[in-house]
Amino acid sequence: MEEFELLRHVTIGQYLPTGSVLHRLDPRTKIVGLGLTMLVLIVHSSAAGLVAGLVLALGLVAMGRVSVSYALSGLRPALPILLFLAALQLFLGWGVVRVDCQPLWSLSILHVTTCSVQIVIMTWARLSALILLTSLLTLTSTTNELARGAEALMRPLQRLGLPADELAMVFTLALRFVPTLAQELERLLKAQAARGADPARGSNPVQRTRQLLPVLVPLFITTLRRGEELAAAMEARGYTGGAGRTHYVRLHFHSVDVMAWFILFLLWIGLLAAPFSAVDLYGLTWLARIAMH
Repeated sequence: MEEFELLRHVTIGQYLPTGSVLHRLDPRTKIVGLGLTMLVLIVHSSAAGLVAGLVLALGLVAMGRVSVSYALSGLRPALPILLFLAALQLFLGWGVVRVDCQPLWSLSILHVTTCSVQIVIMTWARLSALILLTSLLTLTSTTNELARGAEALMRPLQRLGLPADELAMVFTLALRFVPTLAQELERLLKAQAARGADPARGSNPVQRTRQLLPVLVPLFITTLRRGEELAAAMEARGYTGGAGRTHYVRLHFHSVDVMAWFILFLLWIGLLAAPFSAVDLYGLTWLARIAMH
């Protein structure tokens, strides 16, 4: 049954009350700070810079007093996609548009160059850092904190007719439903295995995917049922969004938030302004030649 333990590999939507300094930050600081950090990693085009961003994400995980091994376990669901993208980029050159690439290995239509190795490193570092930072946001913030922070950030848009309260609620519920759906899928897989089915059977990913198709229908129905129950519960408790809604908890910035913004600003400047380009090409070429020979 170990292969059905899906919940322990889902870190997005989980909350760990470790009492770290990240837990004490204002939710607006965490949402905007981590969001801008992810934006910096998305627009970055340097392999060394993205590796530094991955190290930064791991450092933030450690600062949040979250086990690094537990945070890295959240990469396991995305591992097949990462391996597939790495194979396409490494051997077929997908995403490589440079003309100064040096060949390292070639066989028929398969070609490995310094640029393809660099693209693979960039893709893995970028996606891994994005998943870690998204997980860190929910690992250090409760659902209520995220809802209050998202609502406060979108409140100025209410003047344009944007329903900030409803959008904030949808945002936080979407994050919270990730572990709920993983738990429900785990329950369905164990129920089918107890009845003699083997959803993990198959010698290749296509056969395994076909074995999982019968699970999708009950999972979809259960998701709709949970959404309906949630809507009924909110109506029964008199939840209303929009103008006139009062707030029991008021958000306030503290000195630790100012310090966090200052540190994040320095890190963003360091990631964007550091001259990584030349170091990237020669360093990765040297490492790639050692690996190939």
